[in-house]
Amino acid sequence: MLTTNNLLKIAIEASLKAGEAIMSIYDKAFTVDYKDDQSPLTEADLQANAIINAHLVKTEIPIISEENKQLDYSLRKNWTNCWVVDPVDGTKEFIKRNGEFTVNIALVQNGKPLYGVIYAPAYKSIYFADVQKKQAFKANLRSLNSPLEVLYELSEPISPKLNKENVVQVVGSRSHMNSDTLNFVDSLKSQGFLVETVSKGSSLKFCLVAEGKADIYPRFAPTWEWDTAAGQAICNAVGIDVISEDTKLPLVYNKENLLNPSFLVAPKE
Repeated sequence: MLTTNNLLKIAIEASLKAGEAIMSIYDKAFTVDYKDDQSPLTEADLQANAIINAHLVKTEIPIISEENKQLDYSLRKNWTNCWVVDPVDGTKEFIKRNGEFTVNIALVQNGKPLYGVIYAPAYKSIYFADVQKKQAFKANLRSLNSPLEVLYELSEPISPKLNKENVVQVVGSRSHMNSDTLNFVDSLKSQGFLVETVSKGSSLKFCLVAEGKADIYPRFAPTWEWDTAAGQAICNAVGIDVISEDTKLPLVYNKENLLNPSFLVAPKE
């Protein structure tokens, strides 16, 4: 039976428990508040964050979470390992009740994603990866409280597309499609490719490329480290790069500025 590293197991357990809490709120009336940057915040974000922190704090590894107070870089810069967490990625999708929101948990080592978990509780679908082992899996769960043993039994390895066709499936954001992305699509068309666009919310966009349901994901709108770390782990585990448009190198984590540059998710050349 499939087994995982203990730290990855803790991250999976945390995501499942957070997912239960999120769905208990999703199925009833809830209020929406707004942060200083006007991004939405719900009770689900806060409850999921508390649950995840309670699980991860036991590892004695520091945590960067969207809903935690961010520590100054002077206190973070010497961290070898850290968790990078988004308790509810795609809060706008949660509010719309379209199901396209996720729990993102990644373990980062020396700035590089090592393990990643993305859980979409509305779909009961979970992705998890070990980058060093070059293994990534997906499980479609039967219930929100599936035990780990059942999750492992249901898990199947994922892999990206192998065939090179003239049709290119480009992943676009459900809530953040912009002119730069449309220009990117036009540039592919000018090279003779037939382009199909696939819209998806939250970090599920990374998963579409990692499991071979899309070819490429260009992102020219702002993201934070917690939006991308788990998705990058899952992609990296199956040979997909997440490349900064600024440096032309993989995105790195626990930076002084936690905001990401624009990036491109695509197979290694």
